[in-house]
Amino acid sequence: MRLPTPNFDLRGQIACVTGVTSGLGAYAANLLTALGVRVVGLARSVEGLNDWQSANPETRSFVPVDLAAVTDFADLGAQITAAFGSPHILINAAGVNPRIGADRLSLAQWDHTLNLNLRAPMFLAQALVPGMRAAGYGRIINFASLQSERAFENGISYGASKGGVAQLTRAMAQAWSAQGITANALAPGFFETKLTAAVFQDPDKAQALADQTCMGRNGIESDLGGPLQFFCSAASSYVTGQILYVDGGFTAK
Repeated sequence: MRLPTPNFDLRGQIACVTGVTSGLGAYAANLLTALGVRVVGLARSVEGLNDWQSANPETRSFVPVDLAAVTDFADLGAQITAAFGSPHILINAAGVNPRIGADRLSLAQWDHTLNLNLRAPMFLAQALVPGMRAAGYGRIINFASLQSERAFENGISYGASKGGVAQLTRAMAQAWSAQGITANALAPGFFETKLTAAVFQDPDKAQALADQTCMGRNGIESDLGGPLQFFCSAASSYVTGQILYVDGGFTAK
């Protein structure tokens, strides 16, 4: 008897990825393009978006937007869908970490962090779910964090938002998975990106973090490729509401 094999093929699918001009959002968008996915990228920088699209204009489109300030997500969803049709995949990668202590954090800084890291993933998903529901297939991948379950210095607003992302992911799964739409989250360990530049500028601090992992090193972008493809594909059809820590064993120690 021939056993069924998992289907990781993403060719022909449509994705929306936020934060495509830098960091892990850029990696996610570029990986999906390489895997045959048409991608609509979201970010604030028109120049950065133009540069990103120019590398593969036939399979990339973009919508310039400040996700922390959006008031009409239905309109944003319509702009996203106009490029290639309704996305099958949503990757909420955009985020901000102000690294400000609890005694100095302002209301405006709190609101900006929560708006971008938590409000935008929820309401962008809400806007795109009808298209996924009609297709009978949807994949929502949020970006959680080590701070979804533990506290770091000067991370009160970021940690609150990422703790919220973990629970948001579970709640999305409860709301939509019976309709063929899964919701999961990747929780990266320490990867060198714009968001973590302050950490990696100090070699001793970066090494200390690497030493806290089971593997003895910090992450590189390609470490996320397999988990990301799995969550986007039919291979993960019975996996939903989960937070996968891609952290080299940081949370295991």
